[in-house]
Amino acid sequence: MAELYREYHRPLLSIVVRQTGGDRQWAEDVVQETMIRAWRSMDQLDPDSGSLMPWLATVARRIVIDDRRRRGARPQEAGEAALESVPSADGTEDVLRTVVVTEALRELSAAHREILNETILRDRTVNQAAEALGIPVGTVKSRVYYAVRALRVVLEEKGVTA
Repeated sequence: MAELYREYHRPLLSIVVRQTGGDRQWAEDVVQETMIRAWRSMDQLDPDSGSLMPWLATVARRIVIDDRRRRGARPQEAGEAALESVPSADGTEDVLRTVVVTEALRELSAAHREILNETILRDRTVNQAAEALGIPVGTVKSRVYYAVRALRVVLEEKGVTA
């Protein structure tokens, strides 16, 4: 549990601070509750499956949502000060998506990672990728096809729909 806390406390806290609209105290409470839930679910978590960050971030996000709902059930007095603390879009979904896709890419073969890096991440055409890698255009096309298929399978295993 201590290792889990050491590894994930800071990155999780930075995500949760954005979700709580910059309220660091609330964010700390959410991170602690998330760690307690992770401890309670330790027998269900697979430490060999890679990063636990997507699971932890999802749990934390749900805690924040529940806290907001709980606070909304009994509204406080409204004034101008209340408008200053309204949270805006924080990009948490984009961060989570990036973490999950990065982990999924690590599970692909080196050839598949390389071809996706050249064609998708570097935005190269099939001909440009073939020239950069020194392989035939047909090989690039088939590798891209099978790499995307493999990536979909890995993402589906992680519970992400493509």
